[in-house]
Amino acid sequence: MTVDATRRRAIGQIALLAAGFLVLVAISVASVFLVNRAREDSALVVHTVEVENQINTVLLEMRRAESAARGYLLTYGAQFLADHEAAIARVVPDLDRLAQLTSDDAVQTENVRRLRPLIQQRLSQFAEEMELIKRSEQGKAAELVREAAAAGISESIRDIASAMLAEEDRLFTQRTEKADRTQVLASSVTIAGSSCVIALAALSIFLVRRSARARDAAEARLRDINLNLESTVEERTADLREANQEIQRFAYIVSHDLRSPLVNIMGFTSELEELRADIFRRIATLARSASSAPRVPENASDDAEPALEGADKQLSADFSEALGFIKSSIGKMDRLITAILNLTREGRREFQPVPIDPRELIEGIVATMAHQAAEANAQIRIEPLPLVVSDRLALEQVFSNLIDNALKYLKPGVPGEIAVKGRTRLGFAIFEISDNGRGIDPKDHQRIFDLFRRAGAQDRPGQGIGLAHVRALVRRLGGTISVASELHSGTTFTITLPARWSDSNRNRGS
Repeated sequence: MTVDATRRRAIGQIALLAAGFLVLVAISVASVFLVNRAREDSALVVHTVEVENQINTVLLEMRRAESAARGYLLTYGAQFLADHEAAIARVVPDLDRLAQLTSDDAVQTENVRRLRPLIQQRLSQFAEEMELIKRSEQGKAAELVREAAAAGISESIRDIASAMLAEEDRLFTQRTEKADRTQVLASSVTIAGSSCVIALAALSIFLVRRSARARDAAEARLRDINLNLESTVEERTADLREANQEIQRFAYIVSHDLRSPLVNIMGFTSELEELRADIFRRIATLARSASSAPRVPENASDDAEPALEGADKQLSADFSEALGFIKSSIGKMDRLITAILNLTREGRREFQPVPIDPRELIEGIVATMAHQAAEANAQIRIEPLPLVVSDRLALEQVFSNLIDNALKYLKPGVPGEIAVKGRTRLGFAIFEISDNGRGIDPKDHQRIFDLFRRAGAQDRPGQGIGLAHVRALVRRLGGTISVASELHSGTTFTITLPARWSDSNRNRGS
């Protein structure tokens, strides 16, 4: 599966799960809303039942008051009087409670408004009846009862109460149907939500299992690739090691063979330089013979410079200059051959990992360069450095080259400041060698590590081998080297090495 296909599948899974999450959120919100709505509808139904009960309670108390009043009129029983007074005491509070319960309904509020004066009027009649009975005026009391019956106040109270009950029955039917619909809808949403949860769970399981199968297949392919890669790397490493050894042998042989003709050139150049004086003495003698000038004495010193004039004098100067160029080039080539031989010898040397205190090692290097540092007016500061297990000679060559370069390329007339510091991270020791020298142009950062390549003004001695040698050593030690620098802003070389160089990477660069 390609990277794009994997990315598309991952995006699809994320989008699908996000959509499922949004559906669940929507269902949850809808469920909460419908549950609250069903609760409100149920509360309204209960409220309707409470109102009906309260209407019946008011009617019941009025009937109890009326029945107790007639019983007391006929029998003068104290129990009837007590029942009458208790019923009368509860009528007004019950009516107030009814008014409170129906305050949200304009129709019922109007009915209560009409009902209240009728009840008050009937209560007043009850009070007059009881007063007449207490004064033993039973005739007048009976007459008052007949007048109240003829007035129809009780019938009017019952009619209004019946109308209120009819209205509550209508509201009860309406609210019950609405509550039922809400309950059904809430149940439907709950069922749908549960179905979605089950579907999402099944989909998630399917996606997880598919991803697991894809991961297992990828791991199997990766194992196969790793096996093939390991064998390929081993083969390539063996080929590279053999090629590297062949290159080192070739460089050694070539350098050794170059030195033989170079020695001959150096010898013949020395002989030519010795013959120079005799040649130009003879030229001077012949020139004097052809002129009237006195001859050079035969016993003159062989080292004496013959007196030449004109073209002969210029020829002597050109000859001397040519010999100087030849000797300078021979010397440079001899140094290059020596450096190449040293590199090939170093490449064949087996590294020996030993515990090393880099601070002690660098202090020894600095001590050998004390005179050079004093001439450059430079101060070398060594900060705490991590201990390592590595090849001592290789590390000594690495730090020697870098500190020597830092001293060599300081700014003229500016006190030099060179710092060596280090730290550890994830099993690696990181060393930084920084200076306040003239810096390196960023375009030359890679060039300076190439063999025989140098950067900047060529006003310092060197063959362009030091940093190439340093990089080769660092790589053989299993590390890396990098440079950070700007022109006129100093330079920092960063070396990262394994804190414990093990046998697994011993001599891997050889």
